[in-house]
Amino acid sequence: MKFVDEADIRVEAGRGGDGCVSFRREKFVPRGGPDGGDGGDGGSVRLCVDEALNTLVEFRVRRRFRAGKGRGGAGRNMTGASADDLYIAVPRGTEVRDIDTEELLGDLTEADATLLVARGGRGGKGNTRFKSSTNRAPRQSTPGEPGEQRHLLLALKLLADVGLLGAPNAGKSTLTRALSAARPKVAAYPFTTLHPHLGVVRVDVDQSFVVADIPGLIEGAADGAGLGIQFLKHLERTRLLLHLIDASARVPTDKLIPTIAVEFFRSIEAELGRYSEQLARQPRWLVVNKLDLVPPEERDRVVAGLGEALDWHGPLYGISAATGDGVPELARAVMRYLNELDEQ
Repeated sequence: MKFVDEADIRVEAGRGGDGCVSFRREKFVPRGGPDGGDGGDGGSVRLCVDEALNTLVEFRVRRRFRAGKGRGGAGRNMTGASADDLYIAVPRGTEVRDIDTEELLGDLTEADATLLVARGGRGGKGNTRFKSSTNRAPRQSTPGEPGEQRHLLLALKLLADVGLLGAPNAGKSTLTRALSAARPKVAAYPFTTLHPHLGVVRVDVDQSFVVADIPGLIEGAADGAGLGIQFLKHLERTRLLLHLIDASARVPTDKLIPTIAVEFFRSIEAELGRYSEQLARQPRWLVVNKLDLVPPEERDRVVAGLGEALDWHGPLYGISAATGDGVPELARAVMRYLNELDEQ
């Protein structure tokens, strides 16, 4: 199924039913008086989480949703039936905004979350409501109120513990495959990943975390270049970022430190800051990948040299996602870090 992470829809709550003008007319009951009932309330529109959904693709077909109207009141003080609320299923992690006001209405991150996005109109009052000592035969009633209408932007942000970022072909998809049972496409050309993938990394019988693989980033991603800007928002919910760099990107090839990898790292770091200060401040580890393409005697020096060239003071790991070298150690370190966060 095609991954769709944004959709705009229009929702319209139901109108309330009109109040009724009626008078009691029974044999041998003089001056029966008013008995018009109130109208029923219109149905509201609510969004609810459906764990079975993982995209917003359904909203590419249907974009307008309308709740039912309330029934009008009737004689004998009978209130009209209220309409049922309309529930719209969305994936967990959906953020909801009003396009017209740019107001954030809610963030559906819990499994059983629901969100009221358009309130149904109240039913009108029947003429019984207007009876008084000075107005014993009122002939006025009120119409039902219109329901709210909204133009909504739904944005799906994946819920993952760890996010992978890096330049195209840095090995993010290969690492996702090595860590989990997810099978994103892997090929020897850039931008093989066209949409995010989630994978569950099981470190122990009762210990696991979720990793998100997004398309590679290039310079200008925050302005819309490449595919990165479309999916950078998925990293905002993660608790840890693993920044992958390619240890084999050496030009000329006889240089120990892969200068292209350093340039990619700097440009991606700048794009994170341009996109979101919050994203730039998130905890981030440096992972030097593709060490299988570096001679064994040079691997430690390449990893240490990259850390020195980047003036990196955080956690630094050297791995080969293709062969699996260093991957289990990285997974265990990530699990320990996440457990420590949970204990704080």
